[in-house]
Amino acid sequence: MTGDGKEMDLPQGTPHIAPEAPIAPSVLMPGDPLRAQYISEKFLDSPRRFNSVRGMLGFTGTWKGKDVSVMGSGMGIPSMGIYSYELYSYFGVESIIRVGTCAAYRDDIELSDIVIAQASSTTSSWAEQYQLGGTFSAIPDFGLLEASAAAARRLGRRFVVGNTLCIDTFTKYNHIPKVWRPWTAMGIVATDMEAYSLYCIAASLGKKALAMFSVSDHREKDLHLSVADRETALDGMIEVALESL
Repeated sequence: MTGDGKEMDLPQGTPHIAPEAPIAPSVLMPGDPLRAQYISEKFLDSPRRFNSVRGMLGFTGTWKGKDVSVMGSGMGIPSMGIYSYELYSYFGVESIIRVGTCAAYRDDIELSDIVIAQASSTTSSWAEQYQLGGTFSAIPDFGLLEASAAAARRLGRRFVVGNTLCIDTFTKYNHIPKVWRPWTAMGIVATDMEAYSLYCIAASLGKKALAMFSVSDHREKDLHLSVADRETALDGMIEVALESL
């Protein structure tokens, strides 16, 4: 059932998504499928589960009368790549906003601040598949970026817009101490593990994408949110993302 009360025909599934309910044109994607369930139950009206394949939960409901879906992406560039590609290519999705956590580096950023990825740099070879013969600058849809910054201001949320670094390794476990330092010298404000593939796929398919993060760790200050705080600190970012659609 959609926001206007009409029933939608369900498309045929893929190996990773088997729709049990309609999928909206706009999707929020946290990494954790249980966080997707939390978002659907707390923020969406009348949520219905549309996917449970491999435990990757997805739900569709409405936000202020607009159809919105939320689905987990898993962790890392390849997992985001699979789910975002299938949502865009097979299920009529037009916009995906990645809503996750990140590690920040800049001194003026605090825990629970929102980071909006104006661009995504990477150490990954993901873009080699496009045979571009150069380095691809992965950027979001400007309309979503502009709307998210406006929503953050309107809601009074602390936020930063900047270039982020998307990598294949969790920096805390990297064997090279402070491996991020050369990147921060180039103005990188935070690091994540999903944005680059999302931006590339959206660009290749002519779709819209944006990645935003709630700061869960600050590497330079050695600050970290507790497990309990991580469950609630993202609420402000989720509201900003929903207001951006």
